[in-house]
Amino acid sequence: MRFKSTLAVIATAGLLAGSATAPTFAKSPEEPGAKPQRQCFWTRQVNSFASNDDRIVNIRVGVRDVYQLQMFGRCHDIDWSNSIAIRSRGSSYICTGLDAEIIAPTSIGPQRCAVQSIRKLSEAEAKALPKHARP
Repeated sequence: MRFKSTLAVIATAGLLAGSATAPTFAKSPEEPGAKPQRQCFWTRQVNSFASNDDRIVNIRVGVRDVYQLQMFGRCHDIDWSNSIAIRSRGSSYICTGLDAEIIAPTSIGPQRCAVQSIRKLSEAEAKALPKHARP
C-alpha cells in the first residue's frame, strides 16, 4: 500500500513541475522562420503533365493547381512521353517527393523515376512556364 501512495506523490509532483514551465506556442505562418504549410494532393486529381527537360515534370492537379516535381536523377525521354503514371508510396496522398515515383513508358519497358521534391507553383509561376513545360 505504501508503494502506491509513493507512486501517486511522484506522479503528482511530475505534473506540477511540468505545468510550472512557460507554455510554448507554434509560430504563425506570417512570422519569419516559420515552416511553410505542406501542400498535398491526391494522385487521382492529376489531369495532365508537361516537361521540357529530363529532371523536372510539371503536373496539373484539379483545375488550376500546378505542381513541379523534381527528380533525383535524369528521367530519360520524359519530355517526349505521351503518358506517365504517378505511383504513390503508402497512400494515394502525396505531400513530399519521397511519397511519389513517376513511371514512364520506354521502348524497353517502364522507366521508374524517383521524385526528390514537390513544390506547388503560384499562379504567376505557372503562367511564366515555357509553352512546352505548361501542363
